Amino acid sequence: MNGVHDLGGMMGFGPVIPEPDEPVFHAAWERRALALTLACGALGEWSIDTSRHTRESLPPAFYLSSSYYEIWIAALTNLLEWRGMVGAEELAAERALAPAKATRRSPPAASDIPALLARGGPCDRPMTGRPHFAVGDRVRARVINPAGHTRLPRYARGKTGVVERVQGGFVFPDSNAHGRGEAPQWLYCVTFTGRELWGDEADPGLSVSLDCWESYLERA
Repeated sequence: MNGVHDLGGMMGFGPVIPEPDEPVFHAAWERRALALTLACGALGEWSIDTSRHTRESLPPAFYLSSSYYEIWIAALTNLLEWRGMVGAEELAAERALAPAKATRRSPPAASDIPALLARGGPCDRPMTGRPHFAVGDRVRARVINPAGHTRLPRYARGKTGVVERVQGGFVFPDSNAHGRGEAPQWLYCVTFTGRELWGDEADPGLSVSLDCWESYLERA
């Protein structure tokens, strides 16, 4: 979707100023926000793509004025309400008012968490047939404006690049985010020059590499 989360190439937000020796968490509640999000995600009620789309779907004014983990908590609340795991009355009361709803997977034991995090959630999938594009091919990112989730940034749409690597088959997030199945596609690393993306005033030595699913691309 074309939301305010897609900030690449947008002007007016000021410079990115790295924080020296930045801590992993700026406050104790951020640590808890991460833990809650990961724990709830492990229950199997939604995919990582659904979780991302939910964050991207937050009201623009809220999204732009909120911190990273404030966005995570707001999206997690929406996901829990959507799956019937928490009600409006419970949110208002700030406590549980009914027994917990059964979930697709049981909550993991604390002792299992390190192994779960180390394993991650691999999204590569076996593919049949051959990829449509090969290393060295010139391709153009399609101009699309989907109402749902997509991983193709606006600044690359309609731009021409070169396939640098065929990554293999991976879950297609545009489908998986909306419960329409994993629908795996070939994934390519495509490199675009800065001037192709930003025009003649861009740094001539700049290039940007994007992972693009096959349906995002066409031959240039």
